[in-house]
Amino acid sequence: MSLVPSDVDIYGVYWPPLLVVFILSFVALWPTVYLLNRSRLSRFFMFPLVSMVAITTLYVIVIGTFLIPI
Repeated sequence: MSLVPSDVDIYGVYWPPLLVVFILSFVALWPTVYLLNRSRLSRFFMFPLVSMVAITTLYVIVIGTFLIPI
């Protein structure tokens, strides 16, 4: 297995792996934000937008490490 990043082929279109990871992380962020808002846990964050960026960053790290190696 090569550790060199390669493009991801989705239906004949080559996508950069980091773009795919960002898209997957935003898709994973939506249910997280929904659950935080429904359970009213987001009211404990001083800056909710900055915390959402931090959660997105965590998702990028996890997805980029385990699912799609960047």
